Amino acid sequence: MTRRRTAIGAAALALLLAAAGCGSGSTSGSAPVDGTWDEVLAAANEEGEVLLYSTQHPENLAALKTAFEAEYPEITMEFVRGTDVEMTPRVETEQQTGRGEGDVHMLSDPRWALDAAASGTFSTEVVGPAFDQPAYDRASSVVEDRMFLTSGAVGVLAWNEDQVPEGLETPEDLLDERFRGKIGITDPAGFFAVVDQYLFLDENWAGGDEFLDELAELEPRVYPGSLAIAQALASGEISVTPMTHPLVREQATGAPVGWALPEQAWGTPWYSHVLQTAPHPNAAQVLANFMVTPAGQEALSTGYASVLPDTESAVYQAQDIATPNVEGLTPERIAEFQARWESLYR
Repeated sequence: MTRRRTAIGAAALALLLAAAGCGSGSTSGSAPVDGTWDEVLAAANEEGEVLLYSTQHPENLAALKTAFEAEYPEITMEFVRGTDVEMTPRVETEQQTGRGEGDVHMLSDPRWALDAAASGTFSTEVVGPAFDQPAYDRASSVVEDRMFLTSGAVGVLAWNEDQVPEGLETPEDLLDERFRGKIGITDPAGFFAVVDQYLFLDENWAGGDEFLDELAELEPRVYPGSLAIAQALASGEISVTPMTHPLVREQATGAPVGWALPEQAWGTPWYSHVLQTAPHPNAAQVLANFMVTPAGQEALSTGYASVLPDTESAVYQAQDIATPNVEGLTPERIAEFQARWESLYR
């Protein structure tokens, strides 16, 4: 995969600005420190807590909490895990009302992330020293000094080893009559990244000959997300899938699953930002900084891509994941695809 720069959609940007309304700033009485990093740390310790909103794997978030609190014992980190469909409206509402609860927001919708960074409405600039470490490559990893690359997801072929002991080598291996009703796929409704994934599969797999149509003929089962697919695969409810994360964690716990990265693999970046309405703005900066340190990346990268090289738990390099086609996937194009998807899989 090669990383590409994308233009910002004017229509999406206008919607972001409208959603933002007039709310801004911290609501806790704590103010962001405009000083040295040591002064930010001191203020963060006084705040004593920080809340992360994230779509990442809950076990990775728990590992991040453990690692962060070991590094900063005077700051308690909590997290709320949900999908972009759940988390992003929450962030927009907090910005609109000026009553923030979350401090840092980690998301897998690159369109929203890039548009928000361009608008300057939702985020404050990140100031931590870790963003300037050469291995992180700030120039390609931080957008408008606000939205920072934190992780990345890649889609893999996966199977239940009890049912498919020979595994899968190519996407075409999925298109087998024996898998009728035993293939797991994700519902794209409301998920920009999942729509992008489907379009990638259709354009790049099976020679670009309408992979989705051939897949639909095998009556796949629809799940709300990658985690649900992984669980169904481990239990034997389904046999194979073209749409889940690398099953590193599942294999480590003894689940009978296998996975392979296809030659043409889809991926999506995960961005994060410090919220303007953060009630703990200094602790938010400390958490943001920690997320891109080696310790933070080791916690966040099990089964995912890391923003730092040589992260043991990672399966890929996040900077090598191409940013989805933000400009081309307009609301109209997404609605058109959703209608096609409904006709195929419902």
